[in-house]
Amino acid sequence: MNNIAEKLLKREVLEEVGLKIKNIRYLCDLVFIRPDNIPVVTLSYYADWAGGKVKLEKDQVDFAWVNLKEAKKYQLIEGIYDELRMLDKILKGKKVIRWIKDK
Repeated sequence: MNNIAEKLLKREVLEEVGLKIKNIRYLCDLVFIRPDNIPVVTLSYYADWAGGKVKLEKDQVDFAWVNLKEAKKYQLIEGIYDELRMLDKILKGKKVIRWIKDK
């Protein structure tokens, strides 16, 4: 079966927050070993909005649409702001050839 990641992402985003997405693109990946010695692979993608309105599930508290500067104000999972910086550069047409660590 082709394009499994894309199909799964579309389904998950629609199920979790009610948004349809298109033009899914790879951003980066991260591999690490958890403290309990379980390996974790994280794949990050970005996409364009294709329809729908955000709907939160009972486990979700809130959401916000923010720019890069505003995102800095939120308590994010380690590394997420670095990924947002990479994406910001890509969306502005700048070339990103490797992971950018926040300074």
